[in-house]
Amino acid sequence: MQNSHENFYLRAAWAWILAGTIFRIFYAGTFLLAPDETNYWQWSRHLALGYHDQAPLLAWAIRLSTLLFGHTEIGVRLPSVLAMGAASAYLLVLAHRWFGSRPALHVALATQSVLLFNVGGLLATPDGLQALAWAGAGYHVARAYENDRMGQWLLGGLWFGIGLLSKYTMVIFLPGVYLYGLFSKSHRARLMTLKPYTGVLLGLMMFTPVMIWNAQNNWNSFRHVAYIGGANETFSLHLKYFGDLLASQAALLSPLVFILVLLSWARVILKKFPQGRWIYPYLLFSSAPLFAMFSILSLHTRVYGNWPGAGYLTATVLMAAFFSERRPNIPDSSKTPMGSKIWPWALGTSYLYSALVLIQVAWPVLPIPARLDRTATEISGWKDLGQKADELRKLMPDPEKTFLFGIRYQVASELAFYVPGQPDTVSINRWKRPNVYDYWWKDEDLLGWDAVGVTLEPESHQTRLNQIFERVLPPVKLEVYRKHGWLKSPLFTAPVKEFYLYRAFGFKGGLRWLPPDAADIRAK
Repeated sequence: MQNSHENFYLRAAWAWILAGTIFRIFYAGTFLLAPDETNYWQWSRHLALGYHDQAPLLAWAIRLSTLLFGHTEIGVRLPSVLAMGAASAYLLVLAHRWFGSRPALHVALATQSVLLFNVGGLLATPDGLQALAWAGAGYHVARAYENDRMGQWLLGGLWFGIGLLSKYTMVIFLPGVYLYGLFSKSHRARLMTLKPYTGVLLGLMMFTPVMIWNAQNNWNSFRHVAYIGGANETFSLHLKYFGDLLASQAALLSPLVFILVLLSWARVILKKFPQGRWIYPYLLFSSAPLFAMFSILSLHTRVYGNWPGAGYLTATVLMAAFFSERRPNIPDSSKTPMGSKIWPWALGTSYLYSALVLIQVAWPVLPIPARLDRTATEISGWKDLGQKADELRKLMPDPEKTFLFGIRYQVASELAFYVPGQPDTVSINRWKRPNVYDYWWKDEDLLGWDAVGVTLEPESHQTRLNQIFERVLPPVKLEVYRKHGWLKSPLFTAPVKEFYLYRAFGFKGGLRWLPPDAADIRAK
């Protein structure tokens, strides 16, 4: 009977992950690409060993996917969808090997419920690929600590390298699992052989393309990462952003899941786990350091909510191990820990929260004022904007020598995807910040050309555009509305944003970013 139950749990876990992946494949085509997604799609049309903002693997994956499935929303998002499905599978296998079938089922339930994982498994961002790499490396390094086989160390290094090519924050995985080995009496000897370092060397060698690109481009990518990490700010410690970080984690995980993650880490730190079960502290060291690092960084500068996201993958296994069992396998199990009582509610509210967000994205039904609907402001209107920009370009004296531009790279990328024919577009970075468009366009490529461009402001950019064009006409305003809406109050039917389209003549030069301060780390 016990084996029958175990088999049922395991089959149900695999079926649930498969069902979630299939759902995302179909759902991914129901809404327009967000600005960052079109930006990464643009990268895939300009293949390189590295990019200004991030590691290159996502661009390579999108290039392959769109070659096979076309330049569509699904074609762009498919790598993320498949990667998160595979990451969930790795976590399932990890949970099943060390904790059994029931916790494995609950890992499957959790990975398909958490909003952060759903976003990573839908949007074309580096997070989905990094999630797969983190889960794969987490599993194989655990196997390597268990049996010390060279093959497992190499597979761990392989996934570590894939993670580095996906997102730079993967680097934190290495010191975390290394510190586990140093503190583990049973596994410390593993670090006295060449096997683990061979795996590390493999992973670092896979990162060579990024190093080559940076060496050829003045280390711009690393300087960009340093800038967003606060290197350009006067050093100070404060709590200004720490509360924002905690709030963002509660929002992306759901509050109850975030509480259980913290409780799980605390139980391991306090050694409230079965004696001799080394996998518990291993899961702590492969998850908590990423959150700890960004918590410390938030005491100096703003941290984006998704940055610690990969660490929650192995933390999910730890949560399920502690709290999913009816009779928890922990010391003093006669007392049901608070986390086990919260666990069903955490799963339920997490599914509800994710469902509401996913419904709102594709079919806006929640009574959220138009201007406060973040999903609508991110994805609404891009196809309409593309059509309008194309119409204005056709009215220009020489459409063939009229380029399309955005003052922001996000707008330029959306134009590239949604203007009919998906033409090359330009981002005028002069007044914003350096980005990948600086590597694709030079002033001399466009001198004397006319242009149709888009801003989000009606007047300030007109003054700026007159600096780089001979003549600029007043803007054409395009209001963007949510595609659905059943509440008729002006508060809910108001436009979510406005675009301003400019017709400009005689480009004089001035695409590239001008540093406002010579001390800016990006300007060196």
